[in-house]
Amino acid sequence: MKTYLFVLVLCIFSIQMFYSQEDNGVVSLSLPLRNSLTFNRYVINPTFSFVREQTKYISIFNKREWVEFENAPLTYLASYSGRFGENIGAGIGVFQQNYGVLTTFGGNLNFAYNVQLQKDSNLTFGLNIAAYKSGINTGNVITNFDDPALQNIPENLLLTVNPGINYGTGFFDFGVSINNLALYNFESSMLIEDNPQQGIQGHIMYTGYMMSSRGFFDESKFTGLLRSEFQKDDTIISAMAMLTVPKGIWAQVGYNTRFGVSGGLGINITSQIVLEYNYEKAIGDLSTFGSSHDFTLAYRFKSNNRYDYSSGDEVSGLLISDDKRKPKIIKASKPKRTAVTEVSSESKSETTIEIANEDKVKADKEAQDKLLAVQKAKEQADSQAKVLAEKKAKEQADSQAKLLAEQKAKEQADDAQAKLLAEQKAKEQADDAQAKLLAEQKAKEQADSQAIVIAEQKAKEQADAQAIVIAEQKVKEQADAQFQLLEEQKAKEDLISNAKDELGKSMYEITKQTEDSKTIQSKLLQDFDAIIERKDKDLKDLKEENDLSEKGITVGPKPFKSITAENNKLEVIKSQLDDVIKNRNEKIKELKALYDDKFEADTITNDDVYLYYQKTLKRLESEQLKTIEARTNLEIRLADIKVATEFERRRRIKKAAFDNEEERYSQDRAALQNIKQTTPLSSVSITVEDFDFGEKQSDNIQILQNVQNIDNGYYLILAVHTEVNKRNAFITKVVASGRTNVDFFYDVNTSKYYIYYDEFESIEEANQALELKGNRPYNKKLSLVKIEN
Repeated sequence: MKTYLFVLVLCIFSIQMFYSQEDNGVVSLSLPLRNSLTFNRYVINPTFSFVREQTKYISIFNKREWVEFENAPLTYLASYSGRFGENIGAGIGVFQQNYGVLTTFGGNLNFAYNVQLQKDSNLTFGLNIAAYKSGINTGNVITNFDDPALQNIPENLLLTVNPGINYGTGFFDFGVSINNLALYNFESSMLIEDNPQQGIQGHIMYTGYMMSSRGFFDESKFTGLLRSEFQKDDTIISAMAMLTVPKGIWAQVGYNTRFGVSGGLGINITSQIVLEYNYEKAIGDLSTFGSSHDFTLAYRFKSNNRYDYSSGDEVSGLLISDDKRKPKIIKASKPKRTAVTEVSSESKSETTIEIANEDKVKADKEAQDKLLAVQKAKEQADSQAKVLAEKKAKEQADSQAKLLAEQKAKEQADDAQAKLLAEQKAKEQADDAQAKLLAEQKAKEQADSQAIVIAEQKAKEQADAQAIVIAEQKVKEQADAQFQLLEEQKAKEDLISNAKDELGKSMYEITKQTEDSKTIQSKLLQDFDAIIERKDKDLKDLKEENDLSEKGITVGPKPFKSITAENNKLEVIKSQLDDVIKNRNEKIKELKALYDDKFEADTITNDDVYLYYQKTLKRLESEQLKTIEARTNLEIRLADIKVATEFERRRRIKKAAFDNEEERYSQDRAALQNIKQTTPLSSVSITVEDFDFGEKQSDNIQILQNVQNIDNGYYLILAVHTEVNKRNAFITKVVASGRTNVDFFYDVNTSKYYIYYDEFESIEEANQALELKGNRPYNKKLSLVKIEN
């Protein structure tokens, strides 16, 4: 269980790209807010709380990664951020991350300040400072024993700094930030070095509008972000694109070289209440981990300010419109006043004279204006004629100059062409001479090369002929030597097999008998080994049958066969082998004694015979040592097989106590029903001492897998027994105490009965029931067991 737990922890660490020291559980911060271009952008780059923001908002974010896995990574973030002035953006957030048995909790503070460079360009500086605690979530650790390695991991208070900068123009933004520039541990009062999550991040962002569209997409905003992060051991490239429709809806897609593809959709329920969802699918090396989901619920504050360098988009609700129609106000026009003036006849005549004088003066002015207009037209005509004449003269001069220039250029071109032809002809003559020289040199080189090849070929032929002569001579010499060796060997064998003296004849005869017995001895060893191999195979078959049976796999059992005949045969082989070994040892001793007598008497004068019997004795003694060692090893192996076979037979007999699990289950159910129906309430008080709780259970949650006839969940275990009679006795006393819903299940993997009376779907419910167990005597040693089938 300990090994399984640490493998799980290490796997989670590598998947989440955590950084952890082996001895203190320190982790670097990595919030998975990478799929949204609308909310919490300051996590991507600290300047984004200001860059192209117009308002402030409160958001609640939740991300569940790789939901197919139990205890998969889970992140919560609540934040308040946005534009707080013409040159200031800020944000504050509180987050928690759970990674199985690991957890982090803390907060992040953001500040961004902008400097106006020109009318359409500015420079923004930003900073994220996060403080958080990291450690082990002991509530999620499930083991059968206390693990000191987990208990010694402390909680750590950490501080990380992430600065950034952004340069913005009318439509583009270029920026750089440093993730985890510094990570400080307050527990150890030192900076964390060699942090793999530390990296430099760069981005290019484009923001534009679809002004030429009509209808639903009119004035829609398009945003594209290309981002790269360079870490110590990895480089991550990502791209995102988002289209925002003024009606109150937006969609976005993205790709990340590490985490895969993503897509999202957001809507303005009202102009202030906003909901966003993003889906992420892992690909490549992480494809087996499945999909991830994140949700954001936000409240956008209304703002009457219109800041520079911001989107300035009008926001409307898609589902609920909050526009208030104002009634039209129609203003009444003022009546026109008409003045009527009465004039006398005298006044009328004076007015007529004045009008006549005014008409004369006006006619003189018109004539004068006409005369001025004619004069002006004549001046314009003269000026235009003069301009035309000057233009024509200039054109003639330009044409003459162009003609002269073309003629001069032609003459220069002719000269250059002639010079080029002369140079080309000289070059061709030089090339011909060079080619002729090269051809002569090449012909000479080919002749020299041919002469070298002929000389080398002739030398090779002579060498080959010499080598053949030498090889033939060597073969003849080897054949002569072999023939001579064979003759000498034949003479030596004849001298040994046809000894002239009785001692030599006896030595030859004993040697021959010893060699003959070797064949019988080897055959008996082979028979001995063959029987052991059959016994070993029977043992393996029996063990395999028992192993499969314990895993719930039913196979046709092999019947117990009588091994009396095989054992009798084995005893005969062993007896014969012992006799042969003993007889052969005696023959070797006898041969050695004759050898010593013969040479002490100095009756052998042939060194070859002496060497032959010396080597023969050494060989025979060596063979006997190997034979005795082989027989001893076979005896040891046979003894081991007997012990193992007896063990497996007992396993089989024990497993055969029930024909199958269904019969066991039927018998168990019948026994439980009988106890409940026939057991009356006890008239006397039953105490804790009256109960046999069986095997002691751990205080931690125990996990059982592949348990038949029981549902998954958390069970309150009263007692654990391996014997049926003790199980029945415990259940009888529980029923007699007034608890009739008692039950039990059987774990074939451990051959144990687990007695319980309640089952829960969640760990919270089980823990609550465990705390409220009361003082009933049968509840004295309650424990929790989780079934995972």
